[in-house]
Amino acid sequence: MSKNRPESRAPPDIFYDQKEAEKYTSNSRMIEIQTEMSERAIELLNLPKDTSCMLLDVGCGSGLSGECLSDQGHVWIGLDISSAMLDVARDREVDGDVLLSDAGQGICFRPGSFDGVISISALQWLCNADKKTHNPIKRLYKFFSTLYSAMRHGSRAVFQLYPESPQQLELITTQAIRSGFGGGVVVDFPNSTKAKKIFLCLFCGVQSPTLPKGLGTEEEMTKNRQIKYVKERDQRTFGKRNKSIKSRDWIIEKKERRKRQGKSVCMTTKYTGRKRKPHF
Repeated sequence: MSKNRPESRAPPDIFYDQKEAEKYTSNSRMIEIQTEMSERAIELLNLPKDTSCMLLDVGCGSGLSGECLSDQGHVWIGLDISSAMLDVARDREVDGDVLLSDAGQGICFRPGSFDGVISISALQWLCNADKKTHNPIKRLYKFFSTLYSAMRHGSRAVFQLYPESPQQLELITTQAIRSGFGGGVVVDFPNSTKAKKIFLCLFCGVQSPTLPKGLGTEEEMTKNRQIKYVKERDQRTFGKRNKSIKSRDWIIEKKERRKRQGKSVCMTTKYTGRKRKPHF
């Protein structure tokens, strides 16, 4: 195992301490990458349009991926083994409910609770034996078998992961299929060293599913070349992803989401979102 990989340095609940959790969440490059992968995972879920779904975020960390779920109007629950990461998520006031949980011990929710599942950069941690009692094969099977039960029939689970080797990816896929899932691996930009991303796309209760096509393949690039050419020159999309955070519209929109979730919010006034003058 490479010493540069986080999972080779320490168990996740120890590696992601308070300092590392704050560092992870304040890194603008990390936020950008996490957001892109989360949006791609949501796209692969193929959820019904204009419908709010109940989703599970496995390895939610500080809630970066959960924010993408909230932005698209979904309700979500996050699980993570690092209490420091969850503390940061609560300090950031994420919209989802976050719980401390070891995925290797199983997913404890009622059958059919979730319309979909995402996980960003977390699944490969289950391949480690951090304790004498840990058996990666048994932990992976326990996770996938209980997850299968907690998902609605016909739903999907999408895991973005960084497998150390093809053998490790095969181990994960084998335990998922053994637990009843269908599906397989979707690879975006397979010919790129930096942009390559691996997604495990699983189907719950679907016979002979058709896997989505990965981005960046020759067929996909040929098909979308003209579309990409036009989009690059469409000035209306410029800066769309960089919308102002903590603006008045952003605050009001977040309040409305929290109201729909049954949470209490402060009253909106003319002072909502107004910048304070600096005091000298």
